[in-house]
Amino acid sequence: MSHTKPRLHNAMWPGIVGKEDGTDHPPIPLSRMLELTAAAEVDGQRFEGVDCFVFHPHTDPDADEADLRRIADEVAGHGLGIGSLVAPVWPGTVGDSAMGDDEQQASFLAAIEKSCRVAAIWNEHGVRSCGLIRIDSAEFGVERWREDPKTHTARIAETFREAGRIAADHGERLAMEGEICWAGMHSWRDVLDLLEAVGMPETVGFQADLAHSYLYLMGYNAPEHALVAPDHDEDAFWTAYETMTDALRPWTIDFHVAQNDGEVHGSGSHEKTGKHCPADAPNGRLDIVRCAGYWLKDARERGIEHICWDGCMFPNATLEDPRTWNTILDVMIKVRDAHGWD
Repeated sequence: MSHTKPRLHNAMWPGIVGKEDGTDHPPIPLSRMLELTAAAEVDGQRFEGVDCFVFHPHTDPDADEADLRRIADEVAGHGLGIGSLVAPVWPGTVGDSAMGDDEQQASFLAAIEKSCRVAAIWNEHGVRSCGLIRIDSAEFGVERWREDPKTHTARIAETFREAGRIAADHGERLAMEGEICWAGMHSWRDVLDLLEAVGMPETVGFQADLAHSYLYLMGYNAPEHALVAPDHDEDAFWTAYETMTDALRPWTIDFHVAQNDGEVHGSGSHEKTGKHCPADAPNGRLDIVRCAGYWLKDARERGIEHICWDGCMFPNATLEDPRTWNTILDVMIKVRDAHGWD
């Protein structure tokens, strides 16, 4: 059955994450990512929007209003809207570790302030009418967290509560991206503990990505929380998947469609994390449409208005191939047809 909601968005940060100037995989400009997105078409259907990273080279977090409105005009000129934004919370951007000292915490919160300012300008412009702001702990790896998990989780929760108050003051919500490389968020059980410690379900929720959450099941970086063995069969997978999604779905306010082959991957300065694969990858382990249904049950009631494809760290040649985007769009349409609404 064909549905019109949720809206279908493409992520812009695959043109940045893991990319480095002077290598075979330099950053892909926002203008080119928009062109590739707008050109995709399947049976007359197209992407309806994009999700953006509020940092260079795509978006200067300190850009003046005129520059931000020019970006909005460019996006709208392709017939696209803007949805969720990724806040520049990491060291080397605006922010710093959410479990760090007061100076680091202040940098993290400054990234939230700047992202909310950008969101407000794009909201007022009219190009943005849905979405939220994504965050993580900005603490690469779990080694330091493991030195004192209780204290460090409490510190991250404190930072996230302050970030949530800033977001709420701007009419925004925050989504914690579940990914194995972020301390305190590196397993399904630890991120659930963190969400409960923050305790702001109306403002601070969870962002689920199919590629990353598969590695949650397998217990990468947290073997004690593994729900399946490496050689699991299909029945074991779906039993475990239901356990994980039942726990995290009530908190889930943002959703990424993706494919994964059960391996970790990293490139450039990005820590190893869930390996995003092309939607039709022959070694992809996920039934994308069926898996999406576990996360999208009651999605409308949780305020989800769009879903987004995430293909971080794809080679540039893959991103430049129009077939990549048509294949992605096709599977996203299938997800919406199976689990969407009008």
